[in-house]
Parts: sequence; structure tokens; C-alpha cells
Amino acid sequence: MAENTIKIALVGNPNTGKTSLFNSLTGLHQQVGNYPGITVEKKQGSFHLENHQKVTVIDLPGTYSLNPSSLDESVTTEFLLHSEEQNFPKVIVVVAEAENLKRNLLLFTQVKDLGIPTILVVNMADRMKMKGIEINKEILESQLDTRVILTSTRNNTGIAELKSAIQDFEKLSKNPLSSKEISEYKNWLAETYKTGFIEIEDKQKQIAIKKEQHQETIKRYQLINAVLKETFFQDKSKATDFDSRLDKILTHKFFGYIIFILLLMLMFQAIFTWSGPFMDFIDESFSSLAETVAGLLPEGKINELISQGIIPGIGGVVIFVPQIAILFLFIAVLEETGYMSRVVFLMDKIMRKFGLNGKSVVPLISGNACAIPAVMATRNIEDWKERLITILVTPFSVCSARLPVYTILISLIVPEKTLFGFLNYQALALLGMYLLGIVLALVSAVILHKIIKLKSKSYFVIEMPAYKVPLFKNVFYTVLEKTKSFVWNAGKIILAVSVILWFLASHGGENFDNAEEIVSNRVENVGLPEHELNAKVASFQIENSYIGMMGKSIEPVIKPLGYDWKVGIAIITSFAAREVFVGTLATIYSVEDAEDEGTIRSRMEAATFADSGEKVFTLATGVSLLLFYAIAMQCAATVAIVKRETNSWKWAMIQLVGMGVMAYVFAFVGYTIFK
Repeated sequence: MAENTIKIALVGNPNTGKTSLFNSLTGLHQQVGNYPGITVEKKQGSFHLENHQKVTVIDLPGTYSLNPSSLDESVTTEFLLHSEEQNFPKVIVVVAEAENLKRNLLLFTQVKDLGIPTILVVNMADRMKMKGIEINKEILESQLDTRVILTSTRNNTGIAELKSAIQDFEKLSKNPLSSKEISEYKNWLAETYKTGFIEIEDKQKQIAIKKEQHQETIKRYQLINAVLKETFFQDKSKATDFDSRLDKILTHKFFGYIIFILLLMLMFQAIFTWSGPFMDFIDESFSSLAETVAGLLPEGKINELISQGIIPGIGGVVIFVPQIAILFLFIAVLEETGYMSRVVFLMDKIMRKFGLNGKSVVPLISGNACAIPAVMATRNIEDWKERLITILVTPFSVCSARLPVYTILISLIVPEKTLFGFLNYQALALLGMYLLGIVLALVSAVILHKIIKLKSKSYFVIEMPAYKVPLFKNVFYTVLEKTKSFVWNAGKIILAVSVILWFLASHGGENFDNAEEIVSNRVENVGLPEHELNAKVASFQIENSYIGMMGKSIEPVIKPLGYDWKVGIAIITSFAAREVFVGTLATIYSVEDAEDEGTIRSRMEAATFADSGEKVFTLATGVSLLLFYAIAMQCAATVAIVKRETNSWKWAMIQLVGMGVMAYVFAFVGYTIFK
């Protein structure tokens, strides 16, 4: 068995199937992290060759050129410039695709001129016949002085040949294609590549550098054109392409929007309908688990911590895994098919009316998964004013962390009935919350565009990838990774919050310690059955616990919104992460009535105000909470990333306070109307 691990890196333009190739090579042996000092996602995986040698694969961010135009793209250039380092990959695999080979080869020629052993993979080879494309592979290999491998991750062809080429990497040529020496080109690239996304003080130097980059591109395309003239042939009369006809429907100025809304409706219907049985099972399982653990462990603080704190708190997040997985499933399928790019193109026409660039759509749409990568996605927006406005309004998008709050509240206040026999009222309510997020983002963008006095100059360019049937393994890995990330990140926070909440709810001052004596001696409680007396003691204890004291102190502020002190505590703790809201209430209600074997939803449904006995989660309170969470910036991580991306606490604090005030006002109005 070989001792050393072979490291390789995947490089390529966006939409070349690089991720599909990464999944085909590595399967489930993947890790996701961030590059040091930057929040761009870093994917790494591994597989074994026929000789049992291990190969580590690094999937670099997609880029069109080594002269990047954004911070994300610069990661690839930065990485490739360190080719002398000991841990640098032995081979660079440049992934291209047949339909856009000319454009893809620009990046390949740049990588080849760095003197790094390089393999050119022409992916999606199964589509060549459909497009009327033929490639003379032998001549192409000779002209580019490299191994060329035609692959199809859909049909799993060419993968074995690629692995064989990696195994024989020492035979690969390191010769550059251009007449420049390797060291000369690397030094020039190191000096010039940042001008595309970082302003430099010497404007004349910047102009000169951009002119040099432009000349480099022209010379490379002259070489590429000469190579493709002998190796690439396309007869469009033989093509059986239907993309253009499909685009006429999906990007239609009227029907395009109707189709998009119908797809969203299908997604929300699925989120409620498909997930129902799984959620009920998880909810009941955690309730039974808490009861079983309480019975097995000796009575005491450890028993209470686990059965009343940790298990209910974690259960408050795990219950939403089916819905989160379905959300990511739909997003992954839309991206895999190529439809998401059409949505971006379609929505560009609307974005311009609100003073935003079409590229703002990408963060706003990706914000439906998580605001953190969505804010980072604004790096592709060249104009600072439009980028800043996009950063400030992106948190209005309904991220996956809001989904647990929305679904539990909607299930409490919206009846489980259907409109026209098939449209679920709860799904319609969830669609309404997503549309509300879009409206709030657009209206806020208009206001900010008028308030922020900065010069603005923008343009919008987007590539339309070919339509394709989603690969099951790509969708599976995406859903698995995203769901796992959600559960792990949310779970860590909620575990910590649950332990703290349990402690605060299980300890207090003198009244807490003497609760049984105080409650038993009250006249109205004399002669009560034991279970009723125990319930009153537990309620008195929770009110006089440390968390009860905190909640009571803020109750006057939140009472006008229809909330009791328990809901107030949940709002405070959910600043760490919105999904903590449900876990917090689950923990508080569990500590308050440890004998109640009900589920999280049933406990919330039964919650009442201590003074009036009225239900807490009425229609008015539910609407108030939905509006509050639709607007408020309840995410410390997003605040931190906004500070990082704007390089200033000023904008992060303006966003935090502004959205908080808006949330309070809207929640108050909503409660007043529906009361």
C-alpha cells in the first residue's frame, strides 16, 4: 500500500458540473469548512485508487479567470499561487463542459502556465450528441500538452479513466502553453490579480494593470480559437436542443412569475403535508424519551437537567428536521435543474424598479436557506451602494431558522383545512410569510436607496446553464450536508441555552425554596387534590425562579404585544438563533410541569396567562409573533457577518436596532387589529 496521500484540487467555471464530479469521486467521504481568514465554503473529500493509494480532493470555489472580479473568486487564485508549498496538491483537475469549452479553456490556459501538472476534464459529455458536438480528443491533448478526459457524472463514464490519470500524475507535463516563463507569469499574477475587486490608491497603475489583463485575455483566446478550430466541431442542425423553447415559457414576462409562485406553493404544501407524520413521530419520541429518562435515573438535579432541560430543548429543534430537509430538497432540485438561474434573470426586471442590481436576487433567494452565506454572496455585486443595501435587506428573507417558529405558530393559529379541496390553509399562510419577507426587503431597499447618499453605477450579467435532470446523489449530498449543518449548529446553541435555562428555571430565591409551604398555606388552596396543588406549586416556583424574575421584569414592555413573560424569555434567548424560540418554550414548560407528558405543541397550545387564565397563543398573539419574527434581527451570527462584510459596526447596529424597532411596531399593530 502506498504511504503518501495524493492531493488534487478541482478548478473550474461555475455551472461546469464541478460539484457533481466532486461527489462522484468522494461520495460520502466529505468535509465542509471555511478557508482560513475568509468565510467562503471549503469542500474536501477523499477516495482510494486501484493501488489502494488515498487521494484527497479539494474543491476550489468556481471562477471564470485567475483575474477574479470578487472576493470569493480570489480564493482560487490565492490558492494556486502557493504551488511551491509542501502541502500543495500534486495535480490540478480543471473541469470544463463541452457546450462552453471556449470560455472554460481561458481558465485552463492560465492554470497550465503556472507550471502545475494539470488534467482537463470535459464534463457532461453525454450532452454532446444532443448538442451536435464532436471533439477530437487526441489532437486536443497534443495542442494543450495535457491529458483530456471526457466524463459524464450522470452516466458515471470517464471517472475510472480520470482516477487512472491521477494515479499516473508523475507523467503529466508541467510545461506552460505561453512563451512566458512560469516564475514571470506567477509574479505578474500575484501583483495584479487583486485589482478586480480591491480599489488601489494609484489609479493610473490600476488602469495599466487592467489593460494588461485585457491584453492577456485577447492573446489567450487567440490561442484557444486556433486549438478549437482543429479539435471542436458543432453541427447545430443535428442538435435536439429544447432549452430555448423552455426558456420562452419559464422566463416569460407573465407566465414566468405564475410558474415561480406555483412552485413556491408546491414547496410550502410539501413542507406541511409531507413532514407531518415524521414531525409527530419525533415530537412523541422526545416526549417519551424525557419520561423514560426521568423514570430510569435517580431523582435529583442530574435527572431534572436531562429530562426537563436538555431533551426538551434539543427536541425543539430536531422536530423540524423533516421540514428543513424538504426545504433544502426543493432548493437543491431547483439549482440542479438550472431553474434557479432563470429565477434570478426573471426577478432582475423587478429588482431594478427598487434600486437594486439583478445580482441582489442571489443573496435574497439564498437567504431563504440562511442569511449568513446570503450576506457573503453580495460580494459579487460590484457597486458598493447596491451591495450595502442588499446586505441590509437580505435578513428579511425567510431563512431556515425562521421555519420552526413559523410552522409551530401557524399550526397553532391556522386551522388544518383546505381551500378548493387541495390548497392547505397552513401552506398558504407560510407562503404569505415568505411573500411578506420579499415585500419588506423591496420596500426597505427603496427607502434605503433614497436615504443612503452614495454614487451608484451597476450592470448585470448572468449565465444561463443548460437544463438538466437533477442527479440524485448531488441532491442527496446537498440535503444531507445542509440539514446536518443546521442541526449541528442549532443543536450546539440550543444545548447550551437549554442547560442555562434549566438552571435559571430550577433555582431561585427564598420564595422559590419555600414554594410548597407558601402555596399550601393559601386559603384558596386548602383541600385541593394533590395533583392540582403540585401544579400550583410548580407554577409558583417557575414565576419565582431566576428566569421568572427576569421575565417578569420585561413583561411590561412585551405585554402590549400579547406576550407573557415566558414568551419574552424565548424572544431574548432566540437572539442567539431564531430556532431557539421553540426550544426555550419547550424547556420552560417542561420545568414548569414535569408531570405533563404532552408534546411541545400540546404544551404551547395549553399555555395560559397566570392572571387571567386566557390562552397565550391566540390568533392575535400568533399574528403578533409571526410579524415580530418576520422582521426582527434575531441572529447574533448575522450581526457579526454584517459587521465583517461592511467592515463597520455602524451598519450592523443600524440594521439590528432598525429591524428591532420595526418588529415591535408591526407586532403591536398586528396584535391590536386581531385582538
